[in-house]
Amino acid sequence: MHYLKSNKKKLFVLLFVCFCVATLSYLQTFSVIPERLTLLEGEEYIYNFKSLYFVNIKADNNEVLKLNNSSIKANGNYLELISPLAFKTQKKGTVKLNFKAFGVIPLKTMQVDIIPSKKLAACGNTVGVKIRMDGILVIGVSEVDTANGVRLAPAKDGGIKAGDIIYEINNKKLTDIRDMIKQIDNSKGGKLDIKYKRNNTVYSTTIYPTQGVNDRKYHIGLWVRDSTAGIGTLTFYDPETGSFGALGHGITDIDTGMLMPVNSGEVLESNIIAVKKGEQGTPGELKGIFMENKPPMGNIYKNDECGIYGKVYGQNRIFNQRLYPIGIRGQVKVGPATILSNIEGNEIQEFSINIEKVARQSFSGPKGMVIKVTDKKLLNSTGGIVQGMSGSPIIQNGKLIGAVTHVLVNDPTRGYGIFIEWMLKNINEKAAAPIGETKAG
Repeated sequence: MHYLKSNKKKLFVLLFVCFCVATLSYLQTFSVIPERLTLLEGEEYIYNFKSLYFVNIKADNNEVLKLNNSSIKANGNYLELISPLAFKTQKKGTVKLNFKAFGVIPLKTMQVDIIPSKKLAACGNTVGVKIRMDGILVIGVSEVDTANGVRLAPAKDGGIKAGDIIYEINNKKLTDIRDMIKQIDNSKGGKLDIKYKRNNTVYSTTIYPTQGVNDRKYHIGLWVRDSTAGIGTLTFYDPETGSFGALGHGITDIDTGMLMPVNSGEVLESNIIAVKKGEQGTPGELKGIFMENKPPMGNIYKNDECGIYGKVYGQNRIFNQRLYPIGIRGQVKVGPATILSNIEGNEIQEFSINIEKVARQSFSGPKGMVIKVTDKKLLNSTGGIVQGMSGSPIIQNGKLIGAVTHVLVNDPTRGYGIFIEWMLKNINEKAAAPIGETKAG
C-alpha cells in the first residue's frame, strides 16, 4: 500500500512538472511571436523564435507572403519553431497569420504589413504648418450672465464638453467659427439642433442660446478653436507619388490635448531666425517666420498620431533631393546615427546622435527609439533637441529609419524617435469613421 501511494505521488509530481514546462513553453512562445510586423516588398527575412512547439500557420491572404519559400496552403503550413522561419514577401498588402500549437491549441495571431520597397528623399527642412479643422473644437465651457441676474450654461446643460467637435448646427455644416457665430446670432434665442463628435461617436443635442447682459448678443457658453499654426520639420518626400510626411507625431490642441482633425491645411517655406536653447526643465525652441510671400509648398490632408501628411506642389520645392532606402524596425540598431535638421536660416545640416534604445513594440506610436544628441555643434547651438525639430529624419547605415518626435524635458540632449515604417503605413490609412449616433442633452 505504501508502495502504491509513493508511485502516485511521483506520478503527480511528474505530471505537475510536465504541466509547468508546457505552460512556460507556451508563454515563452507567445511572448516571442510579435503581434505585428512590417516588412518591405520583395525581401526575405529570417526570424528565429527558438520555440520547442510544432505549429500550424494559416493565413487570411496567401498571395502576399511565403513561409520557408513555400506558399501558405488553405489548411495551413506545419512548421517547427525550433528552426529559423523565413518570411518571403511577394507584394504590398496585409496578412494575418494564425498560429496554433500542434495544429490544435490557439497560440497567437500575427499581422504582417508589407510596404513598398522604395527610396525616399530625407528632407530635414523646417516648414510653416497651417491647419484648418474639420469642425469646431470645444476647448472650454462657461456660463453666460443674463439681464435678470441668472447665470446660464446652455452648452453645458446640453451635454457638450471640452474636447467635443461641433460640425453641424440646424443641418448646416460648419466650416469655421464665423459660421457658428452666425447661426447663434440668427437664432434670436430659438433652438439650435447641434451635432458633434466625441471619441469617434456622433451625438446630437438641442440648445437654446441666451442673451448676454453686457453685449446684448446671444451666447451658448463655449470657448472654441477652428485652426492652428506652427513650425515643424519635413521628414520625407516620395518622388513617385509627390506625398510627404512631417513631424513624426500628430498636432494636438494645446488646451484639450485632442488630435485635431484636418479639413484643409498647407505647408509653407520657413526661415529660422533665432533659437531658444533648451535647458533642464525648460524645452528650447526654433523660432521662425513663414515665407508668406512665396506660394505654399503643398497641402495637408491628414493629421494622426504618427505625423501630418500631404502632397507637394512640385519636386523643385523640396530642398534636399538625396534619396535613401527605407530601414524597417528590425534593421534599427543601438549605436551611432545622424539626423538632418534646419536650425539656422533654411540650411539643412547633418548632426550625429546615438540610438540608446530600440523598442520592439507591435503598435504604432511616436516613441519607438530613445536617442541622444552627441554632436557638439548642435549641443552648443540648441542644447540638444528643441521644439520645431520634430520630424527631423534619422539616418543609420545609409538608410532612412525614422524621425525625431519628442525631447525629454529634464534632459534636452535626449528624446524619442518614431520608426519610419509607422509613418509610411499611416500615410495611406483613412481616419476612422464615426461608429454611431447618440442623442445627448
